[in-house]
Amino acid sequence: MNFSEVFKQSNQLCKVSPDGKYLATCVQYRLVVRDMSTLQILQLYTCLDQISHMDWSSDSLFILCAMYKRGLVQVWSLEQPDWHCKIDEGSIGLLSSRWSPDGRHILNTTEFHLRITVWSLCTKAVSYIKYPKACQKGIDFSRDGCYMALAERRDCKDYVSVFVCDDWHLLRHFETETQDLGGLEWSPNGCVLAVWDSCLEYKVLLYSLDGRLLSTYSAYEWSLGVKTVTWSPSSQFLAIGSYDEKVRVLNHITWKKITQFEHPATINNTKAVVYKEVERRPAVGADDLSLHNITIGTTLFNTQSKYEICPPPVQIPVVKPDPDRANPKIGVSTLAFSSDSRYLATKNDNMASVVWVWDMQNMSLEAVLEQCSAVRCFQWDPRRPRLALCTGNSKLYLWSPAGCVSVEVPTEGGFQVQSLNWHCSGDSLILLGKEQLLKLTETQRTLEYTSGLPSHTHLAGNV
Repeated sequence: MNFSEVFKQSNQLCKVSPDGKYLATCVQYRLVVRDMSTLQILQLYTCLDQISHMDWSSDSLFILCAMYKRGLVQVWSLEQPDWHCKIDEGSIGLLSSRWSPDGRHILNTTEFHLRITVWSLCTKAVSYIKYPKACQKGIDFSRDGCYMALAERRDCKDYVSVFVCDDWHLLRHFETETQDLGGLEWSPNGCVLAVWDSCLEYKVLLYSLDGRLLSTYSAYEWSLGVKTVTWSPSSQFLAIGSYDEKVRVLNHITWKKITQFEHPATINNTKAVVYKEVERRPAVGADDLSLHNITIGTTLFNTQSKYEICPPPVQIPVVKPDPDRANPKIGVSTLAFSSDSRYLATKNDNMASVVWVWDMQNMSLEAVLEQCSAVRCFQWDPRRPRLALCTGNSKLYLWSPAGCVSVEVPTEGGFQVQSLNWHCSGDSLILLGKEQLLKLTETQRTLEYTSGLPSHTHLAGNV
């Protein structure tokens, strides 16, 4: 694996363009656009204040920079560097800003969710949408970019409005059977809209495009309910993570539960492979402790780690949440399907250092990755079933059906990986530290090393 030099970034604002050609990063009030292959600077833009949010348009021609404290949005063009656009929401304030799927409209949500303003870059026309609801995920676009679903709250009731993105006219408006709508999400094929209640009630509702209620699912009552909901890329499965530490999977034909994945404290499954990270500190000789070696910031004292395969039964470390504090650290908060819908990765909050990988074909536990520290972020390779994760240390961890590997990030002074992003080709990764970033590129030798193992072989090691 090849590592680039380290570059500056602020607030984890770093995104690869949808076409994979460019890398945009924010350094306080500056926007830097680099060539993704060479990392050479192509454009440098200066905003009016420190950037709070940054996003690419769908065609990779424009970049949106939002400055929430000042209620401003600036838009920059890659093709015409002299062209720029400034949107000022004024005294009503700005809470969030995002692109529409066509890359020519910007949707700004004002403070206190008073309204959503739709700005057109082509005609300078302005449209207003009233009553947007303040919830976890109150707005979502269909994958083909044709429709927008918006959660609304009016007269103490929840509603969903479906808009056509071409001209923003209202297609459907219907009341939902929720007490306090928590979020909504289109299926990848755009045929079904999943709507779920807040954590106080376990309820998931499935609506058709014309607003018909297709099905309602509730696993239990009188306890904290849904924590996260995710569709599989194939639209065949809807995975629901909840506060009872379980994942329930619904099928797309009858919308009934087809399986349930639990996260036990003791793993007795003989078919699942449990990878446990083991750390060790390298022995340091007297010659290595010279003042010169210490002051230049070498990786002398970095902890080395590797994976070991543990035979069952395996005890998983569990942290008991504080019942007196709000938002208890318990339950399944993160779900992610692989690009081929074959695997599902989950994280249970009171087992913060463990990632579970489930085989959706056999509906069984495939692997468990137990880390030494709490998992900060994990993300699937967009091209193949390979999972990358980080824990806030100087290492990157990769899992595939062939095995598991720990990769040391070779930088002076230590690079603490806080989050990561795959390139759309799956051949490279952007690793983000607190105020730095670097690019990791996979070499041909590594590709052969990973895929050259037979499917029944489980590799555990470090690089």
